Amino acid sequence: MRKSGLIILSLMLVAGLMLTACGGNKTNSNAGTAATNNSTDKETAAPTTDEPVTITLAGWGASPEEQDLLNQTLKEFEAKYPNVKVNYEVIADQYMDVIKTRLIGGEGPDVFYLDAFEAPGLIEANVLEPLDSYVTPEFDVADFEQPMVDAFKKDDVSYGFPKDFSTLAMFYNKKDFAEAGITTPPTTWDELKADAIKLTKKEGDKITRYGFGVAPELARQMFMIQAFGGKVSDEEGKATFASAEALPGLQLVVDMHNVDKSSGEPKEVGAGWGGEMFGQGKASIVFEGNWAIPFLESNYKDLDYATAELPTVNGTKGTMAFTVAYVMNKQSKKKEAAWQLISFLTGKDGMKTWTSKGFALPTRKSVAQELGYDKDELRGAIVAGASYATPWQAASTLPTITNNFNNQFVDTFMGNSKLEDAMKKAEDVANKEIEAAK
Repeated sequence: MRKSGLIILSLMLVAGLMLTACGGNKTNSNAGTAATNNSTDKETAAPTTDEPVTITLAGWGASPEEQDLLNQTLKEFEAKYPNVKVNYEVIADQYMDVIKTRLIGGEGPDVFYLDAFEAPGLIEANVLEPLDSYVTPEFDVADFEQPMVDAFKKDDVSYGFPKDFSTLAMFYNKKDFAEAGITTPPTTWDELKADAIKLTKKEGDKITRYGFGVAPELARQMFMIQAFGGKVSDEEGKATFASAEALPGLQLVVDMHNVDKSSGEPKEVGAGWGGEMFGQGKASIVFEGNWAIPFLESNYKDLDYATAELPTVNGTKGTMAFTVAYVMNKQSKKKEAAWQLISFLTGKDGMKTWTSKGFALPTRKSVAQELGYDKDELRGAIVAGASYATPWQAASTLPTITNNFNNQFVDTFMGNSKLEDAMKKAEDVANKEIEAAK
Protein backbone atom coordinates (compact mmCIF):
# COMPACT_ATOMS: atom_id res chain seq x y z
CA MET A 1 0.00 0.00 0.00
CA ARG A 2 1.49 3.33 -1.06
CA LYS A 3 1.53 6.23 1.41
CA SER A 4 3.21 9.59 1.24
CA GLY A 5 3.76 12.71 3.27
CA LEU A 6 5.56 13.89 6.33
CA ILE A 7 3.18 12.12 8.77
CA ILE A 8 4.21 8.70 7.49
CA LEU A 9 7.85 9.76 7.43
CA SER A 10 7.58 10.93 11.01
CA LEU A 11 6.02 7.69 12.22
CA MET A 12 8.70 5.71 10.43
CA LEU A 13 11.57 7.66 11.91
CA VAL A 14 10.02 7.59 15.38
CA ALA A 15 9.89 3.81 15.09
CA GLY A 16 13.56 3.91 14.20
CA LEU A 17 14.38 6.00 17.23
CA MET A 18 12.51 3.51 19.42
CA LEU A 19 14.62 0.67 18.03
CA THR A 20 17.74 2.72 18.70
CA ALA A 21 16.66 3.16 22.29
CA CYS A 22 16.35 -0.61 22.59
CA GLY A 23 19.93 -0.87 21.37
CA GLY A 24 21.12 1.59 23.99
CA ASN A 25 24.02 3.02 21.99
CA LYS A 26 23.76 6.69 21.16
CA THR A 27 26.24 6.56 18.29
CA ASN A 28 25.15 3.24 16.81
CA SER A 29 21.65 4.36 15.94
CA ASN A 30 19.03 3.17 13.51
CA ALA A 31 16.34 5.01 11.61
CA GLY A 32 13.75 2.27 11.32
CA THR A 33 12.79 -0.62 9.10
CA ALA A 34 9.77 0.55 7.14
CA ALA A 35 9.87 2.52 3.92
CA THR A 36 7.72 5.35 2.69
CA ASN A 37 7.03 6.24 -0.88
CA ASN A 38 6.79 10.02 -0.70
CA SER A 39 8.83 11.63 -3.43
CA THR A 40 9.94 15.07 -4.48
CA ASP A 41 10.11 16.22 -8.07
CA LYS A 42 13.77 16.95 -8.70
CA GLU A 43 13.04 19.36 -11.54
CA THR A 44 10.60 21.54 -9.57
CA ALA A 45 12.57 21.41 -6.32
CA ALA A 46 15.97 22.35 -7.72
CA PRO A 47 16.90 25.98 -8.37
CA THR A 48 18.41 27.06 -11.63
CA THR A 49 22.17 27.39 -11.75
CA ASP A 50 21.88 31.19 -12.14
CA GLU A 51 19.90 31.75 -8.95
CA PRO A 52 21.83 32.67 -5.80
CA VAL A 53 21.13 29.93 -3.29
CA THR A 54 22.19 29.02 0.24
CA ILE A 55 22.35 25.37 1.24
CA THR A 56 22.95 23.75 4.60
CA LEU A 57 25.60 21.14 5.35
CA ALA A 58 25.61 19.32 8.68
CA GLY A 59 28.36 17.20 10.19
CA TRP A 60 29.83 16.23 13.52
CA GLY A 61 32.74 17.85 15.29
CA ALA A 62 36.36 17.30 14.32
CA SER A 63 39.81 18.43 15.35
CA PRO A 64 40.75 22.07 14.62
CA GLU A 65 43.06 20.85 11.86
CA GLU A 66 40.30 18.85 10.20
CA GLN A 67 37.88 21.76 10.58
CA ASP A 68 40.37 24.04 8.82
CA LEU A 69 40.67 21.56 5.96
CA LEU A 70 36.91 21.36 5.52
CA ASN A 71 36.58 25.15 5.61
CA GLN A 72 39.28 25.39 2.95
CA THR A 73 37.47 22.82 0.80
CA LEU A 74 34.17 24.70 1.15
CA LYS A 75 35.87 27.96 0.13
CA GLU A 76 37.16 26.24 -2.99
CA PHE A 77 33.64 25.02 -3.72
CA GLU A 78 32.15 28.50 -3.35
CA ALA A 79 34.84 29.90 -5.64
CA LYS A 80 33.87 27.37 -8.31
CA TYR A 81 30.14 27.90 -7.74
CA PRO A 82 29.86 31.59 -6.77
CA ASN A 83 26.05 31.50 -6.76
CA VAL A 84 26.02 28.85 -4.03
CA LYS A 85 26.73 29.65 -0.39
CA VAL A 86 27.20 26.84 2.13
CA ASN A 87 26.13 27.20 5.74
CA TYR A 88 28.04 24.50 7.62
CA GLU A 89 26.72 23.43 11.00
CA VAL A 90 28.63 21.29 13.47
CA ILE A 91 26.33 19.09 15.54
CA ALA A 92 28.50 18.40 18.55
CA ASP A 93 26.36 15.93 20.50
CA GLN A 94 23.86 13.18 19.68
CA TYR A 95 24.44 13.71 15.97
CA MET A 96 22.07 11.09 14.58
CA ASP A 97 19.34 11.87 17.09
CA VAL A 98 19.46 15.52 16.00
CA ILE A 99 19.44 14.61 12.30
CA LYS A 100 16.48 12.27 12.72
CA THR A 101 14.53 14.79 14.75
CA ARG A 102 15.05 17.45 12.10
CA LEU A 103 14.06 15.08 9.33
CA ILE A 104 10.86 14.31 11.24
CA GLY A 105 10.17 18.03 11.54
CA GLY A 106 10.87 18.72 7.88
CA GLU A 107 13.88 20.86 8.80
CA GLY A 108 16.74 18.56 7.91
CA PRO A 109 19.90 19.92 6.27
CA ASP A 110 20.24 19.76 2.50
CA VAL A 111 23.42 17.69 2.75
CA PHE A 112 24.78 15.82 5.75
CA TYR A 113 27.35 13.28 6.90
CA LEU A 114 26.13 9.70 7.17
CA ASP A 115 28.16 6.87 8.65
CA ALA A 116 27.90 3.55 6.81
CA PHE A 117 26.64 2.02 10.05
CA GLU A 118 23.56 4.25 9.92
CA ALA A 119 22.97 4.12 6.17
CA PRO A 120 20.63 1.08 5.95
CA GLY A 121 18.16 2.62 8.38
CA LEU A 122 17.87 5.94 6.57
CA ILE A 123 17.77 4.27 3.17
CA GLU A 124 14.88 2.09 4.33
CA ALA A 125 13.20 5.16 5.78
CA ASN A 126 13.20 6.68 2.28
CA VAL A 127 14.52 10.03 3.51
CA LEU A 128 17.60 10.09 1.26
CA GLU A 129 17.64 11.32 -2.32
CA PRO A 130 18.79 8.68 -4.86
CA LEU A 131 21.84 10.14 -6.58
CA ASP A 132 22.41 8.09 -9.73
CA SER A 133 20.40 10.42 -11.97
CA TYR A 134 22.69 13.31 -11.01
CA VAL A 135 25.92 11.48 -11.85
CA THR A 136 27.81 12.38 -15.02
CA PRO A 137 30.65 10.42 -16.65
CA GLU A 138 33.08 13.08 -15.43
CA PHE A 139 32.26 12.20 -11.83
CA ASP A 140 33.98 8.85 -12.47
CA VAL A 141 32.27 6.53 -9.99
CA ALA A 142 34.69 3.73 -10.95
CA ASP A 143 37.49 5.70 -9.29
CA PHE A 144 36.06 5.00 -5.83
CA GLU A 145 37.09 1.99 -3.77
CA GLN A 146 34.15 -0.32 -4.46
CA PRO A 147 33.35 -1.46 -0.89
CA MET A 148 33.00 2.17 0.20
CA VAL A 149 30.53 2.97 -2.59
CA ASP A 150 28.56 -0.21 -1.99
CA ALA A 151 28.08 0.74 1.66
CA PHE A 152 25.66 3.45 0.55
CA LYS A 153 23.73 1.44 -2.02
CA LYS A 154 20.56 -0.59 -1.91
CA ASP A 155 19.20 -2.54 -4.87
CA ASP A 156 22.01 -1.02 -6.95
CA VAL A 157 20.82 2.54 -6.22
CA SER A 158 23.34 5.02 -4.77
CA TYR A 159 22.23 7.16 -1.84
CA GLY A 160 25.57 8.69 -0.95
CA PHE A 161 29.19 8.93 -2.00
CA PRO A 162 31.99 8.30 0.51
CA LYS A 163 34.13 11.21 1.59
CA ASP A 164 36.88 9.25 3.36
CA PHE A 165 37.60 5.95 5.06
CA SER A 166 39.94 3.84 7.10
CA THR A 167 40.48 0.12 7.23
CA LEU A 168 42.16 -1.76 10.04
CA ALA A 169 45.86 -2.48 9.63
CA MET A 170 48.32 -4.31 11.85
CA PHE A 171 50.44 -1.95 13.94
CA TYR A 172 53.52 -3.64 15.36
CA ASN A 173 56.35 -2.56 17.63
CA LYS A 174 59.63 -2.96 15.75
CA LYS A 175 61.75 -3.02 18.90
CA ASP A 176 59.64 -5.78 20.45
CA PHE A 177 59.86 -7.79 17.24
CA ALA A 178 63.64 -7.48 17.12
CA GLU A 179 64.01 -8.55 20.75
CA ALA A 180 61.82 -11.61 20.09
CA GLY A 181 63.81 -12.53 16.97
CA ILE A 182 60.86 -11.89 14.64
CA THR A 183 62.13 -10.50 11.35
CA THR A 184 58.89 -9.97 9.42
CA PRO A 185 55.31 -9.23 10.44
CA PRO A 186 52.94 -12.22 10.45
CA THR A 187 50.97 -12.76 7.25
CA THR A 188 48.68 -15.59 8.44
CA TRP A 189 46.70 -16.12 11.63
CA ASP A 190 48.90 -19.08 12.55
CA GLU A 191 51.95 -16.83 12.32
CA LEU A 192 50.20 -14.17 14.40
CA LYS A 193 49.36 -16.78 17.02
CA ALA A 194 52.99 -17.96 17.21
CA ASP A 195 54.44 -14.45 17.25
CA ALA A 196 52.05 -13.24 19.94
CA ILE A 197 53.22 -16.02 22.26
CA LYS A 198 56.85 -14.99 21.72
CA LEU A 199 56.06 -11.33 22.31
CA THR A 200 54.09 -11.76 25.54
CA LYS A 201 56.01 -10.80 28.70
CA LYS A 202 55.39 -11.78 32.30
CA GLU A 203 56.64 -10.71 35.71
CA GLY A 204 55.86 -13.67 37.89
CA ASP A 205 52.27 -14.61 37.17
CA LYS A 206 51.37 -11.14 35.92
CA ILE A 207 51.39 -10.34 32.21
CA THR A 208 53.02 -6.95 31.68
CA ARG A 209 52.87 -6.95 27.89
CA TYR A 210 50.54 -8.86 25.62
CA GLY A 211 51.70 -9.99 22.24
CA PHE A 212 48.38 -8.98 20.74
CA GLY A 213 45.94 -6.29 21.89
CA VAL A 214 42.32 -7.08 21.01
CA ALA A 215 39.08 -5.12 20.89
CA PRO A 216 36.45 -7.81 21.65
CA GLU A 217 33.59 -6.08 19.85
CA LEU A 218 31.61 -6.71 16.69
CA ALA A 219 32.94 -3.63 14.91
CA ARG A 220 36.40 -5.23 14.97
CA GLN A 221 35.39 -8.89 14.63
CA MET A 222 32.85 -8.91 11.78
CA PHE A 223 35.48 -9.92 9.23
CA MET A 224 36.47 -12.83 11.47
CA ILE A 225 32.87 -14.07 11.34
CA GLN A 226 32.98 -13.87 7.55
CA ALA A 227 36.33 -15.65 7.22
CA PHE A 228 34.70 -19.08 7.37
CA GLY A 229 31.51 -18.14 5.54
CA GLY A 230 29.51 -16.73 8.43
CA LYS A 231 27.23 -13.70 8.40
CA VAL A 232 26.20 -11.25 11.07
CA SER A 233 22.60 -11.04 9.84
CA ASP A 234 20.31 -12.41 7.15
CA GLU A 235 18.27 -10.60 4.51
CA GLU A 236 15.44 -10.03 6.97
CA GLY A 237 17.76 -8.36 9.48
CA LYS A 238 17.79 -11.26 11.93
CA ALA A 239 21.03 -12.05 13.77
CA THR A 240 22.93 -15.09 12.45
CA PHE A 241 26.31 -14.79 14.18
CA ALA A 242 25.84 -18.03 16.15
CA SER A 243 25.88 -20.21 13.03
CA ALA A 244 28.40 -23.01 12.53
CA GLU A 245 30.14 -20.89 9.89
CA ALA A 246 30.36 -17.80 12.10
CA LEU A 247 31.95 -19.37 15.18
CA PRO A 248 35.37 -20.63 13.95
CA GLY A 249 36.80 -17.16 13.33
CA LEU A 250 35.60 -15.91 16.70
CA GLN A 251 37.06 -19.00 18.38
CA LEU A 252 40.50 -18.05 17.06
CA VAL A 253 40.25 -14.71 18.84
CA VAL A 254 38.98 -16.23 22.08
CA ASP A 255 41.63 -18.96 22.17
CA MET A 256 44.54 -16.51 21.95
CA HIS A 257 43.29 -14.97 25.18
CA ASN A 258 42.05 -17.99 27.13
CA VAL A 259 44.34 -20.77 25.87
CA ASP A 260 47.56 -19.10 24.71
CA LYS A 261 47.35 -16.23 27.21
CA SER A 262 49.01 -14.08 24.56
CA SER A 263 46.31 -11.49 23.94
CA GLY A 264 44.42 -9.03 26.07
CA GLU A 265 41.99 -6.17 25.76
CA PRO A 266 42.96 -2.59 26.68
CA LYS A 267 41.12 -2.41 30.00
CA GLU A 268 43.11 -5.40 31.29
CA VAL A 269 46.19 -3.19 31.32
CA GLY A 270 44.51 0.09 32.24
CA ALA A 271 44.33 1.49 28.71
CA GLY A 272 41.32 3.11 27.11
CA TRP A 273 41.71 1.67 23.61
CA GLY A 274 44.09 -0.24 21.37
CA GLY A 275 46.16 2.75 20.27
CA GLU A 276 46.85 3.72 23.86
CA MET A 277 47.61 0.12 24.82
CA PHE A 278 50.09 -0.04 21.94
CA GLY A 279 51.65 3.34 22.68
CA GLN A 280 52.16 2.44 26.33
CA GLY A 281 54.08 -0.68 25.33
CA LYS A 282 51.46 -3.01 26.78
CA ALA A 283 50.79 -4.73 23.46
CA SER A 284 53.26 -5.47 20.69
CA ILE A 285 50.59 -5.81 18.00
CA VAL A 286 47.20 -4.15 17.60
CA PHE A 287 44.73 -3.85 14.76
CA GLU A 288 43.93 -0.15 14.37
CA GLY A 289 43.05 2.40 11.72
CA ASN A 290 44.33 5.67 10.31
CA TRP A 291 43.19 7.54 13.43
CA ALA A 292 45.94 5.85 15.45
CA ILE A 293 48.75 7.45 13.44
CA PRO A 294 48.25 11.10 14.52
CA PHE A 295 47.47 9.87 18.04
CA LEU A 296 50.78 8.01 18.28
CA GLU A 297 52.68 10.89 16.68
CA SER A 298 51.30 13.31 19.26
CA ASN A 299 51.52 11.14 22.36
CA TYR A 300 54.29 8.59 21.75
CA LYS A 301 56.76 10.32 19.46
CA ASP A 302 59.62 7.95 20.23
CA LEU A 303 57.66 4.79 19.49
CA ASP A 304 59.34 2.78 16.73
CA TYR A 305 56.56 0.99 14.89
CA ALA A 306 55.38 -0.06 11.47
CA THR A 307 52.18 -1.26 9.83
CA ALA A 308 51.21 -4.16 7.61
CA GLU A 309 48.03 -5.63 6.20
CA LEU A 310 46.13 -7.90 8.57
CA PRO A 311 47.10 -11.58 8.54
CA THR A 312 44.96 -13.84 6.40
CA VAL A 313 42.33 -15.97 8.13
CA ASN A 314 41.37 -19.31 6.62
CA GLY A 315 43.54 -18.40 3.63
CA THR A 316 41.57 -15.22 2.91
CA LYS A 317 42.44 -11.55 3.21
CA GLY A 318 40.10 -9.54 5.37
CA THR A 319 39.75 -6.34 7.36
CA MET A 320 37.12 -3.85 8.45
CA ALA A 321 36.35 -0.54 6.76
CA PHE A 322 34.86 2.53 8.41
CA THR A 323 33.50 5.12 6.00
CA VAL A 324 31.25 8.17 5.90
CA ALA A 325 29.32 9.61 2.97
CA TYR A 326 27.77 12.88 1.98
CA VAL A 327 24.06 12.32 1.42
CA MET A 328 21.18 14.52 0.26
CA ASN A 329 17.97 15.10 2.15
CA LYS A 330 15.10 13.89 -0.04
CA GLN A 331 13.00 16.84 1.19
CA SER A 332 15.61 19.41 0.12
CA LYS A 333 14.27 22.22 -2.06
CA LYS A 334 17.73 22.95 -3.42
CA LYS A 335 18.75 19.66 -4.91
CA GLU A 336 20.79 20.95 -7.83
CA ALA A 337 23.02 22.98 -5.52
CA ALA A 338 23.12 20.13 -3.01
CA TRP A 339 24.41 17.78 -5.70
CA GLN A 340 26.98 20.35 -6.80
CA LEU A 341 28.29 20.35 -3.24
CA ILE A 342 28.32 16.56 -2.92
CA SER A 343 29.98 16.08 -6.29
CA PHE A 344 32.67 18.63 -5.45
CA LEU A 345 33.41 17.34 -1.96
CA THR A 346 33.63 13.74 -3.19
CA GLY A 347 35.18 14.69 -6.52
CA LYS A 348 38.90 14.56 -7.16
CA ASP A 349 39.69 18.21 -6.40
CA GLY A 350 37.62 18.50 -3.25
CA MET A 351 38.76 15.15 -1.92
CA LYS A 352 42.39 16.03 -2.57
CA THR A 353 42.10 19.13 -0.40
CA TRP A 354 40.13 17.37 2.35
CA THR A 355 42.55 14.44 2.64
CA SER A 356 45.78 16.33 1.95
CA LYS A 357 47.09 16.20 5.54
CA GLY A 358 46.43 12.52 6.19
CA PHE A 359 43.81 12.97 8.91
CA ALA A 360 41.42 11.18 6.56
CA LEU A 361 42.15 8.89 3.63
CA PRO A 362 40.63 9.37 0.16
CA THR A 363 38.06 6.91 -1.11
CA ARG A 364 39.15 7.68 -4.67
CA LYS A 365 42.03 5.53 -5.86
CA SER A 366 43.44 8.28 -8.07
CA VAL A 367 43.62 10.74 -5.17
CA ALA A 368 45.28 8.18 -2.89
CA GLN A 369 47.88 7.60 -5.58
CA GLU A 370 48.39 11.30 -6.29
CA LEU A 371 48.93 12.05 -2.60
CA GLY A 372 51.19 9.02 -2.22
CA TYR A 373 49.14 7.27 0.44
CA ASP A 374 49.23 3.95 -1.38
CA LYS A 375 53.03 3.95 -0.97
CA ASP A 376 53.14 5.66 2.42
CA GLU A 377 55.26 3.88 5.03
CA LEU A 378 52.43 3.80 7.58
CA ARG A 379 49.25 4.42 5.60
CA GLY A 380 50.03 2.13 2.67
CA ALA A 381 48.76 -0.95 4.51
CA ILE A 382 45.55 0.85 5.44
CA VAL A 383 44.94 1.85 1.82
CA ALA A 384 45.80 -1.64 0.56
CA GLY A 385 42.94 -3.15 2.54
CA ALA A 386 40.30 -0.95 0.93
CA SER A 387 39.59 -3.20 -2.03
CA TYR A 388 38.70 -6.26 0.08
CA ALA A 389 37.48 -4.69 3.33
CA THR A 390 34.15 -5.39 5.00
CA PRO A 391 32.37 -2.10 5.74
CA TRP A 392 31.11 -1.73 9.31
CA GLN A 393 27.52 -2.22 8.29
CA ALA A 394 24.82 -4.84 8.08
CA ALA A 395 21.04 -4.58 8.28
CA SER A 396 19.22 -1.64 9.83
CA THR A 397 18.93 -3.85 12.92
CA LEU A 398 22.69 -3.77 13.47
CA PRO A 399 22.53 -1.59 16.62
CA THR A 400 20.44 -4.23 18.40
CA ILE A 401 22.62 -7.03 17.05
CA THR A 402 25.80 -5.24 18.10
CA ASN A 403 24.75 -4.60 21.68
CA ASN A 404 23.76 -8.19 22.28
CA PHE A 405 26.85 -9.59 20.56
CA ASN A 406 29.22 -7.35 22.48
CA ASN A 407 27.68 -8.15 25.86
CA GLN A 408 28.14 -11.88 25.39
CA PHE A 409 31.38 -11.92 23.41
CA VAL A 410 33.26 -9.95 26.06
CA ASP A 411 32.06 -12.47 28.64
CA THR A 412 33.38 -15.33 26.51
CA PHE A 413 36.64 -13.51 25.78
CA MET A 414 37.23 -13.16 29.52
CA GLY A 415 36.74 -16.91 29.97
CA ASN A 416 33.37 -16.78 31.72
CA SER A 417 31.31 -18.68 29.15
CA LYS A 418 31.63 -20.99 26.16
CA LEU A 419 31.55 -19.25 22.80
CA GLU A 420 28.78 -21.37 21.29
CA ASP A 421 26.49 -20.91 24.29
CA ALA A 422 27.17 -17.19 24.57
CA MET A 423 26.58 -16.49 20.90
CA LYS A 424 23.37 -18.53 20.88
CA LYS A 425 22.10 -16.55 23.86
CA ALA A 426 23.06 -13.23 22.26
CA GLU A 427 21.48 -14.18 18.94
CA ASP A 428 18.21 -15.29 20.55
CA VAL A 429 17.87 -12.12 22.62
CA ALA A 430 18.74 -9.91 19.66
CA ASN A 431 16.14 -11.56 17.45
CA LYS A 432 13.45 -11.27 20.11
CA GLU A 433 14.19 -7.55 20.42
CA ILE A 434 14.18 -7.14 16.64
CA GLU A 435 10.84 -8.93 16.34
CA ALA A 436 9.34 -6.90 19.17
CA ALA A 437 10.40 -3.63 17.51
CA LYS A 438 8.54 -4.35 14.26
